[in-house]
Amino acid sequence: MKKIDDEIRYALCIENRDSEDLEKRKIYQVLPDEVAKEEGYLRIIDESGESYLYPESYFVIVHLPQEAENALQMNA
Repeated sequence: MKKIDDEIRYALCIENRDSEDLEKRKIYQVLPDEVAKEEGYLRIIDESGESYLYPESYFVIVHLPQEAENALQMNA
């Protein structure tokens, strides 16, 4: 059975303090990283196209319809 954390795929940025590679109100892809999550971070693919750790408090997890997920993946 999948854990809920395994299903998290996207997050809405609500804070970008000291993070030039994040834009508020933008949706970012979240990559699974259990160690980071235990420390209060999310692994996000940011504006640079690379994945980095950001404070979990900078984001709100969003569950998107499949059609929206497909559209976001096409732009990746």
